Amino acid sequence: MNEVDLKELIEQTIQEFVQPSNQLEAKKVEKKEFLEAGEIADITEIDLRKRLLVPNPVSKEAYLDMKANTPARVGVWRSGPRMKTETLLRFWADHAASQDAVQGEVSEEFIEKLGLISVKTKCRDKSEYLTRTDLGREFDEDEIEKIKKECERKPQVQLIVADGLSSTAIERNTEDVLPAIKLGLEAEGIRTGKDIFVRYGRVPSMDVISEVTGAEVCCLLVGERPGLVTGESMSAYLAYKATVGMPEANRTVVSNIYNGGTPTVEAGAHVASIIKQMLDKKASGQNLKL
Repeated sequence: MNEVDLKELIEQTIQEFVQPSNQLEAKKVEKKEFLEAGEIADITEIDLRKRLLVPNPVSKEAYLDMKANTPARVGVWRSGPRMKTETLLRFWADHAASQDAVQGEVSEEFIEKLGLISVKTKCRDKSEYLTRTDLGREFDEDEIEKIKKECERKPQVQLIVADGLSSTAIERNTEDVLPAIKLGLEAEGIRTGKDIFVRYGRVPSMDVISEVTGAEVCCLLVGERPGLVTGESMSAYLAYKATVGMPEANRTVVSNIYNGGTPTVEAGAHVASIIKQMLDKKASGQNLKL
């Protein structure tokens, strides 16, 4: 190797060491500007079903097809014995979202916007709601009197919204589901009472309201227990002439109402059609053949 070749080799080696350092500094500057601009990306907006996380899969098409058909965390790969950083961060983010859904409160502004009559069960706060299931089914006498005073007597249908175990589900879905149900019922000439919001409400709270109002059918929209897939799922519980202590088998349920399950407007129309059948057949739950 002559002197010229040796010089070129030294320059090339130095360049290989210097270049990554320059790139690292550039990335640090870019990251700093990114954070100062307040534009931190939301990792939960990434669709995991479309992410190719397994390196060099035998069949990319089969892998993505499997992921497209389940919300489960399949094919997340690993780094040694541990999960990849992206997978772990997404797990933490989804877990945080589910905690927020449970611990959060439906805002008073949201309740007023929908024009709901607001009542509260015997639970004093969210902590008591989570630990005392029984109190989420009952109302103090003052709340009972409020329902009697402000709600219509003996409506064909009484619509109720309860925060349940996900305030996020209520605030994300109710604005679409509730009007869709009412529109469907109106088209059938079915009369509804004034809509009620129940704070810290369990499903059987609808039975108390049913007895107080004398409604023929009660429909409760409630936030469901969140998981790592979503914290936005809502369910509709329906019952014909519900009474306190009645068997759970007498309820009809439409579940998984959110943008990743049954779409809100479609769910509202479906609930309205079920209510129509309940009124026609005077039955619900296992006694109603849909």
